Amino acid sequence: MIRRVLVPISTGFEEIETVTVIDILKRAGAEVVLASLEGDRVAGRSNITLIADMSLDEALASGGHDLIVLPGGLPNAYTLRDDERIIAAVKAQVSAGGKAAAICAAPLALERAGVLCGKQATCHPGMVDELTSATFTEARVAAAGNITTSRSAGTAMEFAFSLVRDLFGEAKVEEVNTGVLARL
Repeated sequence: MIRRVLVPISTGFEEIETVTVIDILKRAGAEVVLASLEGDRVAGRSNITLIADMSLDEALASGGHDLIVLPGGLPNAYTLRDDERIIAAVKAQVSAGGKAAAICAAPLALERAGVLCGKQATCHPGMVDELTSATFTEARVAAAGNITTSRSAGTAMEFAFSLVRDLFGEAKVEEVNTGVLARL
């Protein structure tokens, strides 16, 4: 079964978090859509430019995503948090039983969407005070039902494999990791 994943980005996205998640999910067989909030070419925090597959509006109109993944990086995390389309999409995704995930500073968007209430979550240490409805954990990756959060660029590989586990199961994690050799 094909799993569809939406990864929205804007200026200042964290490249490691974005590319690692896309790469590992594609290796697992997911159809990943990189959607831009601002045009087809988007520069990351280290000025590496990615070319989006489509605009956020086009991606949202296509619907049917099994997972929405929000990468961090600044100002990307704030842009995602402040974009009403992202907030509405996350709310709809989670209320329908779908999965949502965020890493580094991007859990701020999950907080604003109201989907972290009472759940264990993690984020970049500089953003902890802004996760007011979640129970903060220092875990590198925190999974709470259909929500997964992670701390930073340094946890991107673990985060990506946790998403593979959620979408495809442990056997797929082992299969993909035979070529990657990550410490999990």
